[in-house]
Amino acid sequence: MPIGFIGYGSTGWVRVLARVLMTPEGEQPPERAAQRARGWRSFLAIPVNAATVIVTINGVDHEVTADRGGVVDVVVEAELEPGWSTIQLRCPGGPRVPAPVFIVDPATRFGIVSDVDDTVMVTVLPRPFVAAWNTFVRDEHARLPVPGMAVFLERMVRDNPGAPVIYLSTGAWNVAPTLTRFIERHLYPSGPLLLTDWGPTHDRVFRSGRAHKQDNLSRLAAEFPHIRWLLVGDDGQHDVELYDSFAEANPGHVAAIAIRRLSAGQAMLAGGRTKSDHGTGPRWYSAPDGSGLLRQIEADGLDGGRST
Repeated sequence: MPIGFIGYGSTGWVRVLARVLMTPEGEQPPERAAQRARGWRSFLAIPVNAATVIVTINGVDHEVTADRGGVVDVVVEAELEPGWSTIQLRCPGGPRVPAPVFIVDPATRFGIVSDVDDTVMVTVLPRPFVAAWNTFVRDEHARLPVPGMAVFLERMVRDNPGAPVIYLSTGAWNVAPTLTRFIERHLYPSGPLLLTDWGPTHDRVFRSGRAHKQDNLSRLAAEFPHIRWLLVGDDGQHDVELYDSFAEANPGHVAAIAIRRLSAGQAMLAGGRTKSDHGTGPRWYSAPDGSGLLRQIEADGLDGGRST
């Protein structure tokens, strides 16, 4: 049976995100089991390789196939109005499962892409241990939000009605239900989670988290060529370098870059670069929390898609 995650799209298409898990007869549906799963237990769920999933949108069925990890990540042609909608997912012979999708208005000119670990959620761990700790040990009740970040993101959405919010993380799809509950519990704006499969590729044992982020940023730029993105991250991983590289390659797609400083000593903007070093490029902001970022952006007059 599929677990539906938040998807997104435009008025002519939808990116459907879901995962198919095996449910022994008589046990509760996988979305409820996933809600109970905590930490390492989320990795005990058995994905269904190459499962057939029927996606129903506006009464029209679309047959798609999950990958080897049971993940459904496909684009389906469909006509939907801008805003929130609900689509239906099911495996042949199984019950329907709802999945929310956010449809971006073609007139929208501003959106937000945010990292998760140490940007939305405090980890307070050396980077090599963050993914393992968050995945195998802690549940969402033990995790803390970054101070002021929910208000910061919510204010950006309030000031730019219709702006999509995308959470881009190197976390595995197994923890999607946990992260979704964390986002809801701490009043972050709702939006799709773009996670990854930790499985091997043809040339490496583990997938590259950086490549995952690069690929999805490039994809968003291609899917929404009219949107300029506020890129939100922290200075503890590759966000600074990644966002800088993306902005240089896609100058018309970045409204600003907001970096949460993890330490008082300036790990800010790798290589010692500051906001002023970027000349005519996107505006850069850095602060230890969301409140500081919000103050800087409001003082600077950043106005979503209309900023220059």
